[in-house]
Amino acid sequence: MGKNKFHFFAMLSRMKYINRWALMRNTHVENISEHSLEVAAIAHALAVIHNKRFGGSVNAERAAVIGIYHDAPEIITGDMPTPVKYFSPQIREAYGQVEEEACAALLKMLPEDLRGEYTPLFFKQEQDEKLWQFVKAADKICAYTKCIEEGKAGNSDFNSAAKTNLEAIMAIDMPEVRVFMDEFIDSYAMTIDELK
Repeated sequence: MGKNKFHFFAMLSRMKYINRWALMRNTHVENISEHSLEVAAIAHALAVIHNKRFGGSVNAERAAVIGIYHDAPEIITGDMPTPVKYFSPQIREAYGQVEEEACAALLKMLPEDLRGEYTPLFFKQEQDEKLWQFVKAADKICAYTKCIEEGKAGNSDFNSAAKTNLEAIMAIDMPEVRVFMDEFIDSYAMTIDELK
């Protein structure tokens, strides 16, 4: 083994210990590792829909990779519940600064010659603006699918969050999101036997 030791991937492996929805009663506790995989899959799908149905030419695989890393700073910051994060503009701004510092700290855990490849996954670059829009939309869709799953399990604690997230999704002005919602979202309410 080499003498230089870098902690980036060991830190990423800790995503499974950061739970989401801390203020809610959960029938299944969701961690940011699980969430990031789902966001990556849906961000990829939105980019594919963009390319296949709306004449786009974005890199769908890159959208997926951005989705994988989109919540990685929460390894350091923890998952800030939405009502707290958006309680006031001052709290949102302060949390944004903390997130930036967490991103910088994670990047410093990589060898210097690799950092440039990972920097755009933590700090938005102009050329990836459309991909980040897909990731943000996927993140909102995944919040809604979590609400659907909790509702299926009889947990009414997510009813208000489901309504709020659905309204937010419907307000997203992206045809790819409408396609996903029209063609895929109803399946989340089905049982495994119905899906077969």
